[in-house]
Amino acid sequence: MLRFNIRGENIEVTDALRDYTEKKISKIERYFNKELTNVDAHVNLKIYSDRSAKVEVTVPLSNIVLRAEETSQDMYGSIDLVADKLERQIRKYKTKVNRKIRRENLSRPEAIDPDLWDSDVPALDDNSKDDGDVSSSIVRIKQVDLKPMSPEEAVLQMDLLGHDFFIFEDAETEGVSLVYKRHDDQYGLLET
Repeated sequence: MLRFNIRGENIEVTDALRDYTEKKISKIERYFNKELTNVDAHVNLKIYSDRSAKVEVTVPLSNIVLRAEETSQDMYGSIDLVADKLERQIRKYKTKVNRKIRRENLSRPEAIDPDLWDSDVPALDDNSKDDGDVSSSIVRIKQVDLKPMSPEEAVLQMDLLGHDFFIFEDAETEGVSLVYKRHDDQYGLLET
């Protein structure tokens, strides 16, 4: 059973909005094992100054993290879109698990991921294509030399290259880090 943590930014989370969000996002519970309990679903509802509505949902599980965000001109529409996106992610993941089971001839699918295994729920057909489906095959391998630099230098290097992210060795911590450009044109830093 999902436990919801619903926050609102620039919007009051009314009972009607909370109920609608819980009803729509709860539909993904059918993909979980019946024994799976107390999974947290973090939902962030946000209204921007241009009146667009953004919904972000994060559901951390033991082996994967489900995360989706959608923006539209209507909060309820954004909730519908993000619920559909989460369901597509789960079905896509289950399809990959099924392929792995067939490929490795595993008799116990629970060994792959007990959280998302419910044999009553179908995976995507092997021939089905999802709009915006990204192939999971690796089409290019690139080797990089990590150079020690500060995060600010890494952002500058990323902008000069015209990339959305840049991996580097943090000169201060000597660990591998990654800077990335966010949707709001700000920057993020991932540290290992």
